[in-house]
Amino acid sequence: MSLDSIKGVIPPVITVMNEKGEFDSDGMGAHIDRLLESDVNALLFLGSAGEFSQLTAATRKRVAEFCVKRVAGRKPVIIGTGACGTAEVVELSQHAQSIGADAVIVVNPYYQCMSDDRLYRHYRTISESISIPVLMYNFPALTGQDLSPALVTRIAKDCPNVIGIKDTVDCISHIRDLILQAKGARPDFKVVCGYDEYLFSTLAMGGDGGIIGTSNFAPQITCGIYKAFQEKDMTALTELLPRLGILSQMYALDVPFYWLLKEAARATGSDIPTGVAAPASVPGEDVQKRLAEILAQAGL
Repeated sequence: MSLDSIKGVIPPVITVMNEKGEFDSDGMGAHIDRLLESDVNALLFLGSAGEFSQLTAATRKRVAEFCVKRVAGRKPVIIGTGACGTAEVVELSQHAQSIGADAVIVVNPYYQCMSDDRLYRHYRTISESISIPVLMYNFPALTGQDLSPALVTRIAKDCPNVIGIKDTVDCISHIRDLILQAKGARPDFKVVCGYDEYLFSTLAMGGDGGIIGTSNFAPQITCGIYKAFQEKDMTALTELLPRLGILSQMYALDVPFYWLLKEAARATGSDIPTGVAAPASVPGEDVQKRLAEILAQAGL
């Protein structure tokens, strides 16, 4: 996988499940095919939107195997292999490499916070256990611990196999500091945002794109923003950016947001069931009605 593959728009792909919360390979295949026909730059499976933290290791491996096989090299594939313990991350990462994934993405250990030195050893051990690239994933609202720009820069300088970071922090200055420090120390290091509405700001500050959930069902908007930025098309940007802002409201409708992305994908063209893994569940009618309103307001 070339470093140039980690740029632009990459959807954190939903894991399609039936009403019992069981993996639905038919629906997953249909949704993958839809994304492959779009302008997204790569596909990320088993990230936060893929419900990795609610799935068993065996199910994660099964999903990863199916998705890599279904994509069949048509776009780069990134597999989420994060876990609380280094040994499990190494096992899942080595499995991802063995089945043909192009890269892995690793969120820092959650539940128990670690010192920066321990986090450094965690990522260094993982990067040295495989030959495919590793992306870091920072989501302190869910992990309870931030990956500071100083720590990320240290890892970027010492671990050539760690090629970038997805920064899901609701603070644009954090992304700015990663761009200035990590990319400043290592220009080929990729910085992509995790919050949808920060896509343009990330690009404008010198970042590389976004791994953003709305790309599951509105790649014409997210990829359109990336293309318009590249072409300096302000007319397109002024039309697309407000629509992405409208869509970003959906994440506040329910916690967790898995079903929202699945229903949005179903409502906009993916023939899929919208089950979720317990303890998540389908939200009430008020949430479902509000989601439909947001999609309509965004022109979907």
